[in-house]
Amino acid sequence: MRKPFRIIFMGTPQFAVPGLQALHQNGYEIAMVVTQPDRPKGRGRRISPSPVKQTAQDLGYPVVQPSSIRTPDFADQIKSLKPDFQVVIAYGKILPENVLALPRIGTINIHASLLPKLRGAAPIQWAVIHGEPETGVCSMLMDKGMDTGDVLLTAKEAIEPDDTAGTLHDRLAVNGAKVLIDTLKAYADNSIQPIPQDHNLATYAPMLTKDDGLINWNKSAKSLENFMRGVTPWPGAYTFWGDKRLKIFSATPIAADIAEPPGKVLVGFPDELRVATGDGVLSIREIQGASGKRLTIKEFLRGHPIQPGTILG
Repeated sequence: MRKPFRIIFMGTPQFAVPGLQALHQNGYEIAMVVTQPDRPKGRGRRISPSPVKQTAQDLGYPVVQPSSIRTPDFADQIKSLKPDFQVVIAYGKILPENVLALPRIGTINIHASLLPKLRGAAPIQWAVIHGEPETGVCSMLMDKGMDTGDVLLTAKEAIEPDDTAGTLHDRLAVNGAKVLIDTLKAYADNSIQPIPQDHNLATYAPMLTKDDGLINWNKSAKSLENFMRGVTPWPGAYTFWGDKRLKIFSATPIAADIAEPPGKVLVGFPDELRVATGDGVLSIREIQGASGKRLTIKEFLRGHPIQPGTILG
């Protein structure tokens, strides 16, 4: 029986956890897990381990958290373990060429898009924001570029009308773990053929910041509904009511030919909040005030009535 591949696993957030668990469940030899240093999290800003670190410790694997992966010491540490593969899933740092070249066979990355579409840090969010009907996960051989390596295997996933970036993330994380195992099995069988990407078809998914959640009411109602789903749960869609910040979780676009300025609250039933957009109307379904909790619009308006004619923005 063939000896299982010896693997260095690199990952940090929850998206990478199913991949690590799948390697463990399928009997691969994980020589070491590399993850980013512990960071402050939550309102209390307590120093906390990454989800990958917590999982690796629970499974009994050695964990390293280098502040830099560009030091000779880190490269020597990897080299001494003589890995067949490095598996990288959302590690969060760009690996230098000398580190990419260390494994005997190669460095495999799991990326949450159908490459060459949506290269970059936030492919799941941007797929939803762009209103894509489908996305997926790819395994690829990493090179020095940003998500430019040869594609190994691909699994498509439909984006449902009510998907948020959060719900899609969870499905793609599981799919990514399956693609990873299928890729390693194909290597063991010598049945995989790397496919070069067509770089002319590349699109990009840049990292989102907190400021990117601000709603631009000049956009169409449909694009804003996609946007709100795409930035949920993070960074979250928000607008301002005077000096009060309102976080909006979900809304329904309504086709309407109106002449009101974008962001204006329209006349409607007492338990609804309709807002003019650059094209059509958006009916807000779930909302949260600055110091409150997530509420249906009916519950929110009961305590915080917003008068027709009010301009949000």
